[in-house]
Amino acid sequence: MLVPLAVVLLAAFVNAEPAINDSGPRTNRPGRFLSLPIPQKCANRPKQFNLRGHNYFFSGHVGAHANQRVDWLDGRNICREYCMDLVSIETQEENNMIFKLIQQNDVPYIWTSGRLCDFKGCENRRDLEPKSLYGWFWSANREKMSPTNQAPISWTFNPWSQTGHKKTRQPDNAEYDINGTTESCMAVLNNVYNDGIAWHDVACYHEKPFVCEDSEELLNYVASTNRGIRL
Repeated sequence: MLVPLAVVLLAAFVNAEPAINDSGPRTNRPGRFLSLPIPQKCANRPKQFNLRGHNYFFSGHVGAHANQRVDWLDGRNICREYCMDLVSIETQEENNMIFKLIQQNDVPYIWTSGRLCDFKGCENRRDLEPKSLYGWFWSANREKMSPTNQAPISWTFNPWSQTGHKKTRQPDNAEYDINGTTESCMAVLNNVYNDGIAWHDVACYHEKPFVCEDSEELLNYVASTNRGIRL
């Protein structure tokens, strides 16, 4: 586990990061928090595909969200209302499943729960330095990600792209050099830089479709507080 839950929840107190060009955020909504699950939505959550007991759905295939493009935190909150969270791609099998979804449906990009630990609570953590290599974690379950410059344990390849806006290996925090906005969130992009389907760091205000995955933590919470509910 990377950091205690109480500390990580501070990440929810995320402002839409400012930018100074036309591609910047459309709104400035300071002080947004993580949403609580809604029991009825949890009981009726979309279950489009399944891997090892976990249900998933792609927003583009759910009527209520089919045309939605949202920033990273809004993506998390939509998922959380269903007792889910943005997908955490922790195994090569899971990665293959997500890449196949993107390829077969010609999806340009999706949000994941990947997050850079650059907020309050991550200061003075030598184990996270340099952050571009060691500072990434899955916000959905607070598990630390493998160093970005190597293949995760038991994987046969490194899923981070070898190129991007700066034509250097990801994560490259490229937008910081353009408008001072840190690329603190992780998306999977589909050949945006002629690099196939690959992981990229992206500024969190960008709007994208998303993949939700069951959250055991939220499902257990709703089950324990709603007697007889079927999830």
